[in-house]
Amino acid sequence: MGNIRQKALEESASHGAERFHEEKGPVSEYFGKNVFDLEKMKRYLSKEAYNAVVNAVEFGQKIEVEVADQIAIGMKNWAVEMGASHYTHWFQPLTDATAEKHESFISPLPNGGVFEKFSGSTLIQQEPDASSFPSGGLRNTFEARGYTAWDPSSPAFVLDGTLCIPTVFVAYNGESLDLKTPHLKSLQALNQTALDICKLFDKDVTRVNAVLGIEQEYFLVDESLYKARPDLVICDRTLIGHTAAKDQQLEDNYFGAIPNRVMDFMKDFETEAYKLGVKLKTRHNEVAPNQFEFAPIFGEANLSSDQNLLMMILMKKIAGRHHLKVIFHEKPFNGVNGSGKHCNWSMFTDTGIDLLAPGKTPKANLQFLCFFSSVIRAVYEHNQLLMSSVASLSNMYRLGGNEAPPAVMSIFLGETLTELLDSIEKLSPDNLSSLTGKDVKVRSKLHIVNQIPEIFPDNTDRNRTSPFAFTGNRFEFRAVGSSSNVASSIYVLNSIVAQQLKRFKTLVEEAKASGLSQDKAMMKTIRQFVIESKKIRFEGNGYSREWAEEAEKRGLKGITSAPMAYEQYITDKTMALFDDEGIFTRREALARFEVMNENYVKKLQIEARVMGDLATNHVVPTAITFQNKLLENVMNMKEIYPEKYHELCKTQIRMIEKISGYINRIHEGVHNLVEARKVANKIEDIHKKAIAYNDTVKPHMEDIRRAADKLEMVIDDELWPLPKYRELLSFK
Repeated sequence: MGNIRQKALEESASHGAERFHEEKGPVSEYFGKNVFDLEKMKRYLSKEAYNAVVNAVEFGQKIEVEVADQIAIGMKNWAVEMGASHYTHWFQPLTDATAEKHESFISPLPNGGVFEKFSGSTLIQQEPDASSFPSGGLRNTFEARGYTAWDPSSPAFVLDGTLCIPTVFVAYNGESLDLKTPHLKSLQALNQTALDICKLFDKDVTRVNAVLGIEQEYFLVDESLYKARPDLVICDRTLIGHTAAKDQQLEDNYFGAIPNRVMDFMKDFETEAYKLGVKLKTRHNEVAPNQFEFAPIFGEANLSSDQNLLMMILMKKIAGRHHLKVIFHEKPFNGVNGSGKHCNWSMFTDTGIDLLAPGKTPKANLQFLCFFSSVIRAVYEHNQLLMSSVASLSNMYRLGGNEAPPAVMSIFLGETLTELLDSIEKLSPDNLSSLTGKDVKVRSKLHIVNQIPEIFPDNTDRNRTSPFAFTGNRFEFRAVGSSSNVASSIYVLNSIVAQQLKRFKTLVEEAKASGLSQDKAMMKTIRQFVIESKKIRFEGNGYSREWAEEAEKRGLKGITSAPMAYEQYITDKTMALFDDEGIFTRREALARFEVMNENYVKKLQIEARVMGDLATNHVVPTAITFQNKLLENVMNMKEIYPEKYHELCKTQIRMIEKISGYINRIHEGVHNLVEARKVANKIEDIHKKAIAYNDTVKPHMEDIRRAADKLEMVIDDELWPLPKYRELLSFK
């Protein structure tokens, strides 16, 4: 066996289950312990300072510097008591990761000593420079000021002895350099337009929040085996590797018993997550071996997004203590299911109404239909942009397979709501009141057997093949990638819905001006939206060839490559959307476009280099070593059986020839890969370079992989240098 793999397997076998940081007592006793939440603020802040934070969060009011000083002192006192010695502005650059620059609380005293100090101006704003982060041309090297500014709607927390303060990250002139800023702007735009509709039903509503529940899928592998795979270490995915004889075919892993070693990791992770105020609710085995999922309870969209990023950081830390590695890549292992973030999205009023939940009164259902039809209309209007928001190098490996949503947008509603919308469509424009007095139909109870309680089905079934499915009181956006910052997709969703709600209000006002009552004006607009968006609705199997053909007939175009998908961000239609909703200026949108293409090129460059290294320095030498053993065997047989060695060695000779063929294919593939990169690298336009990498570089990597995977099945198992899938995807 190859030395690296042998050593990794021996180390892996020695890794047992361990526990860390176990808390005594129920979760409720330590939940939120490490978060500077409102409860802590009441104890550490003056009434004036506390109210300033509440008003900033609830009503968007500015916090004055004098009050910020009070908040900073209270926050610092709490953090120091929690063992913090440093603070950082925690922000989200255009890398799908988070960033932090730690500063000590200490300030010098005249006598040579120090004391802890933290001012309001430091809390509110910092200049971390951070000039090496991608900006798409918004910053020049010689004028690289970048500012972080406190986001009070996402509470500060202590992690590993550092006070972490969630912030936005903007350039000198205010252009956003992160994903949090457009997300916050989209939430503000959605609140304003949704509030206008809500006030037609209830004058007491003062705010509408987008809410988000994020189901996070991930893989776990043994740390030693992970480190023995250069492709996993550098690219977070296996660039070569033959599928195991048994992986997920029997579907016995899904919801199966969680392995002891994994359960111990999960318990430690959950304990630390609860301390950070994250309301984790669900954990389970996913479909693929070594694939798992956690899901929190719904929360306000900005906070949920931040907490998801925090959980990804925390999981990596906790996994290391258990000699495990967490993999968030969307497709780390070829031939088994990839991972996503299923984003359950809805809108709630500050009076506690879920605007996407069917009600029990005509008025409630009319309000529901206003928002429901607007969301569907928005997704239809910007279906390619919304799908493009999930496009990345890693997620494109996942999308379109029979494990993830297809790469063309559709909406699943379920039988009940489909019937309702069809009925609305059939209404006569002169008789719009016939449905306003009807409740949304509720299906009858299901009777199974006597000892099983009666089940009240939801108004919609589940469709796991749909990228955007309605699931009773929310939409589930299933296409978002597991490694991404969900804000990159949710700000697009918020923006398109905000735009459509604005249009809905305008059309209602126009209908009322023509003499219709408010209810009839709403029904007229709902009916118009239902008719206009009908093409986006699909109730069948999104994986099927029939849907691909049907989608094409309907004019619904899928995304076939990430670089081509990025073009949706710079169309006149998208530019107008972002400008109208106050999300991006034209300059900011163009910068995003450049950054996305740049990230794509760099990541694929790295993968191509690692592929060349694996093929040249691992696979081919191993193949030659084994081939030489076969040749030696044939020569020995010839010496002993000179007359009939050829007949006796038919198998060895065929294997020698086969190995030579694969070696030649790999050698030729690596040569073609290098040449394709050389040509692509000469292209100055970053978008054209991204297209070239996608169209001319990536195919050679696939060719190399096919030959390498064939060799893995031919070469002596004892010689193969890299941990195999059966070893990587197996917990005892």
